[in-house]
Amino acid sequence: MSLTNIYQPDLMEVLDVRQQTADVKSVRIRFRDEAKAEQFSFRVGQFGIFSAFGAGESTFNICSSSNWKDFIEFCFRRTGKVTDALWGIDNNDTIGFRGPYGNSYPMEKWKGKNLIFVGGGIAMPPIRCAIWYALENRRDYGQITIVYGARTVGDLVYRNELDRWAEYDRVRVVRCVDPGGETPDWQGEVGFVPAVLEKAEVSAEDAVALVIGPPVMIKFTLPVLAKMGLADRDIYTSLENRMKCGVGKCGRCNCGPVYVCKEGPVFTLEQMKQLPNDF
Repeated sequence: MSLTNIYQPDLMEVLDVRQQTADVKSVRIRFRDEAKAEQFSFRVGQFGIFSAFGAGESTFNICSSSNWKDFIEFCFRRTGKVTDALWGIDNNDTIGFRGPYGNSYPMEKWKGKNLIFVGGGIAMPPIRCAIWYALENRRDYGQITIVYGARTVGDLVYRNELDRWAEYDRVRVVRCVDPGGETPDWQGEVGFVPAVLEKAEVSAEDAVALVIGPPVMIKFTLPVLAKMGLADRDIYTSLENRMKCGVGKCGRCNCGPVYVCKEGPVFTLEQMKQLPNDF
């Protein structure tokens, strides 16, 4: 009887590398094993573990739509040993991938709802997969509002896609940068994401919200959503920090009775309020 090594990555060919900001790149990859590529599927909101051989592996959300079958995409910020190694990869190189892991955004449950997406900085990639999925299944969802901000114009990720999304029916895109982060030709809002969201006067009627970003952004966005009328059960986020093994073995992401890599990374605010303050 052969045993499967749950930590052994699949070999992935790098198809495309794009520099999104001064310290952020997005990478498209596909399985070198064609049979594996045919069998593979995932749900939006799930994550993978990506390896730079000789340097280690890191956890990133799969930021492409689950409807895209020829490749998967991830996005990362250059912050340490593994991301330094990934920063140097190019087309036709080989990296490792394990996954998909975790739960996902309940896109089926959200059908018929208005969707509010709120993101900050590098948090756009884990929101992007849900936005594209909703746009590709446009009839299943109501009004879509995207509020996305960063410290400066140069820190906005997937800027070209923001314009494309705004062209869809019943989609509103609100861009913002922190005060002092604007350029002379900037035509978006200037202000912090929570304040811009409140100013935008977004309707919360029959809506769910997905909020991902720096902890301080989330902290000050939650009261705005509550003031708008969203219940805790209708506010979702993704907890991706501290995950390492992806399969509930190392215990690094343990939070009370929950392993974020298995029960998460997607939680409602209602669920998060039941967890101990370990994060």
